[in-house]
Amino acid sequence: MIIIIGNQKGGAGKSTFALVLANFLSQTKNCAVTVIDMDYQQSIAQKFEKAKILENAEPYEVVPANLESYPYLRELLCKNAKDIILIDLPGKLDDDGLIPVFNSADLVICPFSYDEFTFQSTVLFTVVMKRINPEINMVFVPNRIKSNARYEIMLEVNEQLSRFGKITAVLPDRIDFQRVTTFYTPVSLQTVTTSVLEQIYNDYLYGKNEITG
Repeated sequence: MIIIIGNQKGGAGKSTFALVLANFLSQTKNCAVTVIDMDYQQSIAQKFEKAKILENAEPYEVVPANLESYPYLRELLCKNAKDIILIDLPGKLDDDGLIPVFNSADLVICPFSYDEFTFQSTVLFTVVMKRINPEINMVFVPNRIKSNARYEIMLEVNEQLSRFGKITAVLPDRIDFQRVTTFYTPVSLQTVTTSVLEQIYNDYLYGKNEITG
């Protein structure tokens, strides 16, 4: 299964969410996971290389890549249908190299926040995705939401996005997210992310990707 984590808006937290999801799937659900880091900053790949120095066995592989190398990578990595490929997408929509990535995806997870600019970027990303891959399942994750903030457009945003896919529970804005590595999600974060991750797993992955034997 190929899962895209993406949004055109930078700062939506997609790279960190990709790490949290990879940790959850590999360590809690015993899934075979590979992360393809296509983000320009390559933050996941950098954390992976740094963590390898300190740890023993990696729970999953992280592959730095670009759009041009994706067709080759897809053929190489998708030989086992039970494997989960997580793609941290670059934050842009103006490259034709995205079309093969969009067409091959089984699920798109889109972190976003409740502000007008991010909402517009999220809708644009969604419309482009649906135009290229009309049958794709989409999940929208309200991310980095401040507990004491009032979001006047929340109802409108939820109403609009629910036309394209499911909206999960909110993930709060917490400093703990900066401590996530390719080996470790802080226990304090697990308590607030588990319900969202379980929802995604149960709705789209349950029974399909566990390692057996």
